[in-house]
Amino acid sequence: MPELPDVAVYIEALEARILGETLQRVRLASPFLLRSVDPPLTETANRRVTGLRRLGKRIVVGLEGDIFLILHLMIAERLHWKAAGAKPPAKIGLAAFDFSSGTLILTEAGTKRRAALYLARGEAGLREHDPGGLEVLDTDLATFRAALARENHTLKRSMTDPGILSGIGNAYSDEILHAARLSPLQLTSRLDREQMRRLHRAAVEVLTSWRDRLIAETGDAFPEKVTAFREGMAMHGRYGRPCPVCGTPVQRIRYAANEANYCPTCQTQGRLLADRALSRLLRDDWPRSLEALEQHRAERRLTNSRGARRD
Repeated sequence: MPELPDVAVYIEALEARILGETLQRVRLASPFLLRSVDPPLTETANRRVTGLRRLGKRIVVGLEGDIFLILHLMIAERLHWKAAGAKPPAKIGLAAFDFSSGTLILTEAGTKRRAALYLARGEAGLREHDPGGLEVLDTDLATFRAALARENHTLKRSMTDPGILSGIGNAYSDEILHAARLSPLQLTSRLDREQMRRLHRAAVEVLTSWRDRLIAETGDAFPEKVTAFREGMAMHGRYGRPCPVCGTPVQRIRYAANEANYCPTCQTQGRLLADRALSRLLRDDWPRSLEALEQHRAERRLTNSRGARRD
């Protein structure tokens, strides 16, 4: 799903188009999008946009009368700016937000319908939608350390937990951990002061640099290429490709529907992390190093070629 830098780009583009404009109406193309009942959607009609902000990975549109629209985009959801009155596209269109300046279209590829629209009344109602994670860009090292120390998890889990850190997901956690030279499976309780300092600095630098880069690349246009896989990323989506720092092939571990990408040389002292599915299958044959992995692959290729010749 869009993370802090991507949401910041959306907000930057939306501020230029709808701040101070009037939301005339919201047209729902999917009844599953709206997840709240009070205030009702009809109360948003003909209200002026008073502000936009980010709430974790959510986009918040403030309307006069202290009403808030909260958009929670998931992996396949995207926003598109169109001429006034544009219709949501068939099959993938979820909603159209008609402003006095144009129409914002929400789409979702696929059929899972994970996007969500909530309405809240007042700041107290808005706080109920806040996962509670720390805003890294506004946080000093001591506060950052305290947040990570509250529970003992792997760094990958803690970095992507919205109740611990705000706005960071699968993609930018890979980039942050590589920049900090830390393993995604290292436990937060085992970080020393220098490692914690590196992690905090890497989080601030990675999020800031990507936010500013994406805003600059978008310019005055509306962001249409929001993706978790960016050219120029060091780790995320680069499995098998060389690490830009040391040239080691990027490795990955898979868990549930996610994966972590990492560099063994930069982050784990040359050790391969055990992928749950593969390590369970291979057991004692699981390679512990890059050299063992390459030997395992060479032996497998040799076995396959001999079998092909016999056939």
